[in-house]
Amino acid sequence: MIREGLIPTLLGTAVTGAALATRVPDIRRRGIQKNEVGTMIATGLVGFGLAHIVLGSIDLFQGR
Repeated sequence: MIREGLIPTLLGTAVTGAALATRVPDIRRRGIQKNEVGTMIATGLVGFGLAHIVLGSIDLFQGR
């Protein structure tokens, strides 16, 4: 049986990791361009992933 909150936490971890993994090589080469669409999308995905991690963790710890 899967604990409540585990799926959102894992989903958030995967989304955050994928967003960071796709942006790190670009950031190292060119720096951060604030008006670039890819940067805005990656930032949104990181925020989305972090929100899922936080909300899933809250569910995990409330269920105890």
